[in-house]
Amino acid sequence: MSGLIVQEWIERSGGAEQVLDAFRLALPDSRMFALWSDDGERFPRSTVHESWMARTPLRRHKAMGLPLMPATWRAATVGSLPDWVLTSSYVFAHHCDFGTRRDGVPKFSYVHSPARYLWEPELDGRGSSAALAAARSVLKRVDRAAAARAGDLAANSEFVRRRILRAWERDARVIHPPVKAREIIEGGDWADALTGEEQAVLEALPERGYLMAASRLVPYKRHDAVIRMGDRLGVPVVVAGTGPARDHLKVLAASASVPVHMLGFVSDALMRALFQRALAFVFPPVEDFGIIPVEAMAAGCPVIVNRVGGAAESVIDGVTGFTVDPDDPVELAAAVAGLDRIDPAAARERAAEFDISRFVAEVRTWVLGEGATDAAASGPRTGSASMGSAAMRASA
Repeated sequence: MSGLIVQEWIERSGGAEQVLDAFRLALPDSRMFALWSDDGERFPRSTVHESWMARTPLRRHKAMGLPLMPATWRAATVGSLPDWVLTSSYVFAHHCDFGTRRDGVPKFSYVHSPARYLWEPELDGRGSSAALAAARSVLKRVDRAAAARAGDLAANSEFVRRRILRAWERDARVIHPPVKAREIIEGGDWADALTGEEQAVLEALPERGYLMAASRLVPYKRHDAVIRMGDRLGVPVVVAGTGPARDHLKVLAASASVPVHMLGFVSDALMRALFQRALAFVFPPVEDFGIIPVEAMAAGCPVIVNRVGGAAESVIDGVTGFTVDPDDPVELAAAVAGLDRIDPAAARERAAEFDISRFVAEVRTWVLGEGATDAAASGPRTGSASMGSAAMRASA
């Protein structure tokens, strides 16, 4: 019998899906369960148990389905009992049972965040629906009660660990998310891996002369702030990604006094080549962790991130990039002026601390009780305390 990996729902791409990939690498014999799966290629439906919601329009309207999710998770079944249950939770997946209450199946909950829709809706406009607002107080009580039964907790950052303490009144260990840092570092010049069409896209951009933003285009990611930053400082901007805010951002880009390139979806290889040509990768949101800034550092790209949130835990201020108040134009201008002091080798070395191999080792130690490897035992530390030799040289 094997364990069970539980995910809220499965998208075609995203940070949670990268974590899910790494869970499957660490625990390859596991079954999977999700409310629904929208990626039948990476995760064939024959390998993923789905809930009744997968057969309804609610899978396309998450906010409407939120009030029904706690009960759905409690009632979900997968046949035979698993040896253990590992949840990847950012809404209600930690509410699941699968034998953890009545039959004593060990339960582990990897928490991307207590649902921001409930606990910090001011950070995420997706929690503003009328239906959710009406149910919020009840759902918070239900969520806190479920968190008490969520087994052993791991937060994806120290920032989220503190949020768990506030929302659920529980403590958690910290296991930072997996990043394909070594793969990026060892890939050399990623422009060599591009198709002819991608080469043309790259060659049309200012060489190492633009600010870059990338991720799903939703308001809380604050791509608009990066466009305004470039406009104010006279630096071109490149935005990679798709999402519902695209039309708004295109209007903003058209009115900017600097070139703003809206690239839409890009491949991993093109994303990495873009990092290598960028003046800096800019990440303004208050984010739970932020995998993309670490990927940028792995490509040797300086990063500018919000000093509030989990992204600040991966950046060594003044060495691999800068942590700033993204609403302070003086701080932003100073960060851009200081980019020539950032050593690409220091950025790559820092990113390597978050490599997927470290995550796999830590998860196996946590769930299976295996002895910690050197990578797991000496995993990433936060802030300036984590400086390797290259970082020390850069800060001297």
